[in-house]
Amino acid sequence: MAATRLLRLDDVEELTALLQQNREFLAPWDPVRPDEFFTVARQLQLARTLLTAYDGGTLVPLVILTKEGGLAGRLNINGIVRGAFESAALGYWVSEAANGAGLATAAVAEAVHLARNELGLHRLQAETLEHNVASQRVLEKNGFSRYGLAPKYLKIAGQWQDHIMFQRILAP
Repeated sequence: MAATRLLRLDDVEELTALLQQNREFLAPWDPVRPDEFFTVARQLQLARTLLTAYDGGTLVPLVILTKEGGLAGRLNINGIVRGAFESAALGYWVSEAANGAGLATAAVAEAVHLARNELGLHRLQAETLEHNVASQRVLEKNGFSRYGLAPKYLKIAGQWQDHIMFQRILAP
């Protein structure tokens, strides 16, 4: 069974409920989000924006699926750059209930396959907070290697925080 599939507009209500249920759980790993972010209206607007970017070839918005076929989280292959770079960035999250079940590892594996075999990318990168050991393990299990530290890289949980940089070279 597939671990991911393309985001659809009819996912928005279930995705919004999942975000609402996991708001506190995701807070240490996310930017500070206004209450509006956790509404169906805002998630629908964001989904439309993501799917427009998908149509433009700059992003692939995926949902992460539970073993039963429900939603467990999200994964984006974003910032796709063509030409001499042929690279993109990877971002993902899974719900608290799905943590430790291998869903993120399987989803990243599918994203690597998609990036290499369907998108023809040369490189994927991802960043994790220094203390996000679980996400680092997901990346390492999928052949990503650490290549640096970005000081004060993103404003997460209201503070500029350092991130460990990971990459995976997909093509020779």
